[in-house]
Amino acid sequence: MFDKLLHNFSELRQVLITVPAYAALIFFEMFLTNRQEKPAYNWRDTWTNLYLTLLNMAVDAAMRLTTLFCMNYVFNHYRLFEIHNRLMYWISLIIIEDLCFYIIHRLEHSSRFFWAVHVTHHSSEYFNLSVGFRSSVFQPVYRFVFFLPLSLFGFSPLDVFVVFSATQIYGLLVHTQYIRRIPFYEWIFVTPSHHRVHHASNVRYLDKNLGMFLIIWDRMFGTYAPETEAEPVVYGLHKIADKKGPVKVVVHEWISIWQDWKAKKDLPLSVRLKYLFKAPGWSHDGSSKTAAQYRKELGLK
Repeated sequence: MFDKLLHNFSELRQVLITVPAYAALIFFEMFLTNRQEKPAYNWRDTWTNLYLTLLNMAVDAAMRLTTLFCMNYVFNHYRLFEIHNRLMYWISLIIIEDLCFYIIHRLEHSSRFFWAVHVTHHSSEYFNLSVGFRSSVFQPVYRFVFFLPLSLFGFSPLDVFVVFSATQIYGLLVHTQYIRRIPFYEWIFVTPSHHRVHHASNVRYLDKNLGMFLIIWDRMFGTYAPETEAEPVVYGLHKIADKKGPVKVVVHEWISIWQDWKAKKDLPLSVRLKYLFKAPGWSHDGSSKTAAQYRKELGLK
């Protein structure tokens, strides 16, 4: 019965059900925030969020056949085992898929090459339900590589798509300032409080709370930080970037990488490559710093 329920809640059905509901929630949040002195919405920013998610959907659609082919090939020829108990199958898939996403997300924060893709999601100086749609446009190009182990472990690619879509919906809902701390629940699951920290530009909060559905990975692997009243969240990027315009909002970090590459042309290739693959902010001479270096200076973990 559980197996049938999950299959019936396919990606398409999820979209048809959740998009109208989500649109209603966004308009309701807009209504609430416009009654405040400091609104959480800006029309230009909201349209940018919609624009970025449409680009992401186009890239995802273009990559879908490649993704399906690769995952099916591994599933049909190399899977190591099968979970026959269907309830355990779905529970295991939800947990392992969320771990795979945590790994992707952590890589996107620890390597400038991947950060250049993910930075779009963090480039808003607002935090509201529409920011959940501010997608990492080109993530579908490489995301499937990190999901290949799921096929290796005996999870059907179509089932992986269903679960990933469902956890993405959950991930959208945590982009709000209207839900505060949730005792007990927040020990296991990601909450809006956790995700507000994730979108902060405060040094204390940088690169923290990377989970999408489960917060347990952050607690286990040292990337957890609680939201504190002593230090209110400041949203946006730690380093101010010129991201105005429909093209720059997507590629501004790639432009910055190219400028660094040209400016450092006298350095050995091995050092120049570090500007591409090491953590955002890394520099060979200390002229810029990574989040970890900033925290170390302030005596923070």
